[in-house]
Amino acid sequence: MSAGPAPLRVTARRVHLWLGLTIGALFAFAGLTGSALVFYPEIDAALNPALRAVPGDARPPSWQAVVDTLHRDHPTRTGAWRIEVTEAGGAIPARYYKPRETAGRAFAPLLVWIDPVAMRTIRTGFWGDTVVTWLYDLHYRLLLEEPGGIAMGIAGLVMLLLIVSGIWAWWPRPGGWWRALRFKRDAAPIRRLYDWHKLNGLLGLVLLLVVTATGAMLDLPDQTRAVITLALPITTPPRPTVAAGQGAVPVDRLVAIAQARFPDGALAWIETPTGATGTVRINLSRPGEPSRRFPRTNVWLDPHDGRIVAVRDGLDGSGGDTVMNWLHPLHGGEAFGLTGRVLAFVAGLLPAILFYTGLRRWLRRRSQSVRASSRTACDAPG
Repeated sequence: MSAGPAPLRVTARRVHLWLGLTIGALFAFAGLTGSALVFYPEIDAALNPALRAVPGDARPPSWQAVVDTLHRDHPTRTGAWRIEVTEAGGAIPARYYKPRETAGRAFAPLLVWIDPVAMRTIRTGFWGDTVVTWLYDLHYRLLLEEPGGIAMGIAGLVMLLLIVSGIWAWWPRPGGWWRALRFKRDAAPIRRLYDWHKLNGLLGLVLLLVVTATGAMLDLPDQTRAVITLALPITTPPRPTVAAGQGAVPVDRLVAIAQARFPDGALAWIETPTGATGTVRINLSRPGEPSRRFPRTNVWLDPHDGRIVAVRDGLDGSGGDTVMNWLHPLHGGEAFGLTGRVLAFVAGLLPAILFYTGLRRWLRRRSQSVRASSRTACDAPG
C-alpha cells in the first residue's frame, strides 16, 4: 500500500477528521451497545430473579411436556412456537412470533420462559420490553424499525470509510515504519494522544473491520443478498407444507428422527406447526457450523406421521449461503466460542476509545490554534 501523493494524504486526513467528528459518536455508541449485547443472554438471565432461581443444569422430562406447557399456559396462541434448547440447561426460552398485541411491529415476538422442573411459565414479555431486547433494537435499528436499520447500515458503510481513511492518513513512507509504530512517551500531550489513537486503531484494525462490515451487512440484508448473488448463488430455504391430518407424533420422537438424519447434530431449536398444514422444524447444530444458537441444519417433519418432508444441510450450502451463515456469528464473535465473544466485546470498546482520543486531540489543537491567532492579533501593529 503506497502512502500516495501528499495531496491525497492531506485529503485522507481531512476526510478522517470530519468523519470522526460527525459519525464518530454514533460509531462509539454502536460499539458500546454491541459490546453489551455480546453477552446478552447471560446478562438477561442475571437481571431476572425468576430465571436465576432455576437450577442451571435443569432439564425437562420431555420436549413434548414443554410444548404441552406452552399450549396449556397460553391456550389462545395457536400459531407456531419456537423453543430454544440451551446447551447448559436451565430455564427454557420460547418465542411466539406472531402475537396479536404487536402485529404492527416488524419484529416483536412474545418471549416466554418455562421452568423445566415445575413445568410452568415463569416469565413473559414482548421483544423490546426487556432491557436487553430494547438495547438490541437500539443497537440494531435505533428503535426506528426498518428505516432505522437502513440508516444504521448506511452509517456502517461510512464507518468503514472512516477506518480506511485513518489507515491511509497514517500509512508511513518508506523507511518510516519504526517511527510510525513507536509510542513517544516523552512527547508533548497532544502527540501522546495521537499515539494512543493510532496504536489502538492499529491493534484493533482487523476486529474493527470485521464487526463494522458484518454489522452493515446485517443491517442491509436485502442489499447484501443482492450484492452477494452477483458473484455467488444463495439458496432459498424450503417452506414445506403437509396435508391436514389426525393425531400427532410426540415431539421427542420427531427430534429423534431428525437426529438420526444428522447423527452429529446437537438439538438447538424446536418449532411447532404454524397451522393444520404446517410442519415441525428441528434445528440441529453440527460441528463446523459457525453458530451454535442459530444453526442452518434443519429438518422439516410431518407432525402427523413423522415423515421427513424437507432437509437443509448447514454444511452443504452454496458459496453465498456460507457468506450469509457467517455474518451474525462473526459479528457477535460466536463463531470462535468464548474467545471470539471476548474479542467482539473488545472490538465494541475500540470506537469509543478512538473517538475520545481523537476528539481530545482535535480540541487541544483547536485551542492551540485559537491561542496562536490571539497572540498574532495582539502582536500586530495597531
